[in-house]
Amino acid sequence: MRAAVMEGIRKPLVVRDMPDPPLAPHGVVMRVEANGICRTDWHIWTGDWTWLGIAVPTPHVLGHEFCGVIEDVGKDVTRWKKGDRVLVPFSQGEGTCEWCRSGHQNVCDTPLVPGVAYWGGYGRRCAVPHADVNLVALPESVGFVDAASMGCRYMTAFHALVDQAEVRAGEWVAVHGCGGVGLSAVQIATALGANVIAVDVSDDKLAFAKELGAVATVNAAKDDAPGAVVQLTGGGSHVGVDALGVAATCTSSVMGLRKRGRHLQIGLTSSAERGMIPLPIDLIVLKEIRVIGSLGMQAPRFGGMLAMVGAGKLAPGRLVHRKIGLEEVSGVLESMDRYGTVGVTVIARY
Repeated sequence: MRAAVMEGIRKPLVVRDMPDPPLAPHGVVMRVEANGICRTDWHIWTGDWTWLGIAVPTPHVLGHEFCGVIEDVGKDVTRWKKGDRVLVPFSQGEGTCEWCRSGHQNVCDTPLVPGVAYWGGYGRRCAVPHADVNLVALPESVGFVDAASMGCRYMTAFHALVDQAEVRAGEWVAVHGCGGVGLSAVQIATALGANVIAVDVSDDKLAFAKELGAVATVNAAKDDAPGAVVQLTGGGSHVGVDALGVAATCTSSVMGLRKRGRHLQIGLTSSAERGMIPLPIDLIVLKEIRVIGSLGMQAPRFGGMLAMVGAGKLAPGRLVHRKIGLEEVSGVLESMDRYGTVGVTVIARY
């Protein structure tokens, strides 16, 4: 198969032929039709998460935001057949631990992230394990490019806002960091009936957030972001979202909340923070602020999100700014050093 191959930390990806992945009895082999390029790929390509013990042997095929068509089915698979169109959630499980048995595959004791635990969507074919619990049927009405980011950024924002923070119509939601997951959160929170304030340091990303439904924007490089959120909302947001995972976005989210607000942590930190960000604990106590974590979304929860897409209430395809071929992937990863991407970039040509 043709793939963009990682051959070392920060080395340019090389497009070349690689062996087709083997078929497991409980898995499927699928033809990848589109794959979003995510900041998680950048973390792994730069070695930024080695402090967490997350490193991949090389050569390696990255990619965890993909969809496509099943080409071969293992003998133990019961739910899928050749020719099925499928979406692949990045937060996968092996199906037997207590979390998988209770419907929370996204926090499985044996996480199986494509592009990390096994070769992912930067290749033309991918072998997905435990297919009966880790795949989602992709409706014919949803195109592959539109669906590409739904296996990570979009579904992460949906689960976080709907299931974890339980955002309600009329609430104020401040989204701090308008990368792919942050812009997804802007669109989804707007569809839920919330009033969204987008916070970032890029005017281009803030302008895009307005197009996706934000009622106000704040450039944190020019203004006091928490103060602006408090002023715009008349006391603070009901929900603050850290969609990036750096100290500035996390603390701004908490500081901009009203009493009994909810801080929603989506972004994972980098080697600069190593998972530790100081928070105003006294303020959290005095305001009865809740701190909520959220990771991906389990396959059984995709039905609600896809129903909203089918009804036209959500439009993940609007986040796609660029469609590229495998030869262009390295340049996109390199630009992420400077937060140089806007919206979602999708590999659409293999």
